[in-house]
Amino acid sequence: MTVIDLGRPIQGDVVELILDDHRRFESLLRDLRDSSSDRDAVRRAFAALHVAHAEAEEKFVYPKLRTKRAVGAHEAEHGEEEHAEGHEALLAVLELKGTDTQAFDDAVEELAKVVNHHLTEEELTILNPAREEVGPQVRADLGEQFCAERNRQLDGDCGTLTNVRRIVAAARKDGLLDDDEGDEGDD
Repeated sequence: MTVIDLGRPIQGDVVELILDDHRRFESLLRDLRDSSSDRDAVRRAFAALHVAHAEAEEKFVYPKLRTKRAVGAHEAEHGEEEHAEGHEALLAVLELKGTDTQAFDDAVEELAKVVNHHLTEEELTILNPAREEVGPQVRADLGEQFCAERNRQLDGDCGTLTNVRRIVAAARKDGLLDDDEGDEGDD
């Protein structure tokens, strides 16, 4: 079985740690699109990283940035909604049996679209304000908390199909996922 290194940082500036994970997501998405890669191993690694990263951000990063007034409630809530959308797209990839089908390719394309949108938006609306409004010591302390939670999640095998299903069901129950995507009017 292919082993994929997701990194095990224990400290650092939280902004840089999050950006490192963002680059890992982009690399894993490229590997998911590559038919010569061990796509099953890649999707398992992507699932573990996606869940661990999102859980650590939602538990520590977003709340601290709100209390420091670096981001508002809207940005933090929107980040959580986008994590939920990513989990939902990830679930579609995880539920497919084979990795050499058009259905798999289509599900990966949707996952990439959702995740890449979130990475861009988070870097612009959350990480930039964190750099500007939060001092280096707070970012370092937050980095330790982020790493500890991220690693705890990874150790707990957080990316399993069962766990991702649970997370998506909870997000749906909490109203983070909109089942009727066409309801909002066009601009």
